[in-house]
Amino acid sequence: MAIDFMAKPGAYYSGIRAEMLHYVPEKATCILEVGCGEGNFGASLKKEGVTVWGVEYSAEEAAVAGAKLDRVLSGDILMNMDQLPENYFDVIVCNDVLEHLTDPYTVLEKFKDKLKPDGVVISSIPNIRFFRTLFDFVVRKNWDYTDNGIMDKTHYRFFTVNSIRKMYETLGYKVLRHEGINATKSIKPLLWNLLSFGMFWDIKYLQFATVATLLKKMES
Repeated sequence: MAIDFMAKPGAYYSGIRAEMLHYVPEKATCILEVGCGEGNFGASLKKEGVTVWGVEYSAEEAAVAGAKLDRVLSGDILMNMDQLPENYFDVIVCNDVLEHLTDPYTVLEKFKDKLKPDGVVISSIPNIRFFRTLFDFVVRKNWDYTDNGIMDKTHYRFFTVNSIRKMYETLGYKVLRHEGINATKSIKPLLWNLLSFGMFWDIKYLQFATVATLLKKMES
């Protein structure tokens, strides 16, 4: 998987993603973050009795994260999947990661064996219907890739609020929480919704946060 992550600014790997911290269950004692960057999100979860693993595509950033987390694997998540113990993690976190994968479905499928019976997958995924992006390709007829953001040139997949939920449910997950995050302060989405009776409620959110567990494990 040839992805040009070397050109990314330093902040791309050093962010904490504080808005995603409260989705992690307080009782979790073993956490895996895929795409952990420099390990700052995982480090903020570490406390007595909590083990945090990371997987990071960039070898340089993985080395930095290795000094903060309990164990960090470097490289593609699918290539590292066999190194992850089975039935081990309470939580697997993918903060703006799944859209970078050519096959996020296979990755989510393989996560099933890595989770404990009541474990959850937590993801943040960019919203392709964010109002600025939607306006650009519907009104201006543009589909231009950028160095970062929703139209990041390293994104292989694009998602909406509905397609995110369908992805999880099709793979046998039960969606526990699914909500918009990082809402814009612009009044433009409000105006669109006043004119459309709320049809575009989702366009104000930059991303959607999802918490899902395995349906078969819940029912067993």
